[in-house]
Amino acid sequence: MCRNSRRHFLGQLAGSACLLTPLAAALSACSKADLPDGMVEIKWDRDTCTRCSMAISDRRFACEVRGGPKNQAFKFDDIGCLVVWLRDKAAEHPWLAEPATRYWVADLGSKAEAMKWLDPRQAQYITKTSPMAYNFGAAAYPQMGSLDFESMRQHVLAKGK
Repeated sequence: MCRNSRRHFLGQLAGSACLLTPLAAALSACSKADLPDGMVEIKWDRDTCTRCSMAISDRRFACEVRGGPKNQAFKFDDIGCLVVWLRDKAAEHPWLAEPATRYWVADLGSKAEAMKWLDPRQAQYITKTSPMAYNFGAAAYPQMGSLDFESMRQHVLAKGK
């Protein structure tokens, strides 16, 4: 009797797993489908910042650059890390200035289940405590006290980090 109960239980467990697998696949596909064309998925709490090597955890401040001869993706945990990396790597990676190079920054107001991505060069930046203390978050539209990309960039570079 114990054997039959165990078989019955294992059969039910296997049936449940078969039902959950398509659901899990559908849910994971949603996040990839919501990415802008060409953007590589950021694996939260596993991918690390290209510049500072910290885990990319706070979705509100994530950034990505993709381009070059290998169409490589570079991921960042803070817009400040992206700005400093761009300054430091411009000579090494001339493709950064090419129109084909794509840039994304998370909209500070995004929800985890519906991330919005902006072109960082077109975004507005508001003061907000950020992972690496550069303290800027991106917004789609100007707000009181917000800065454009170039002004934010100057503030970040003046910090000297």
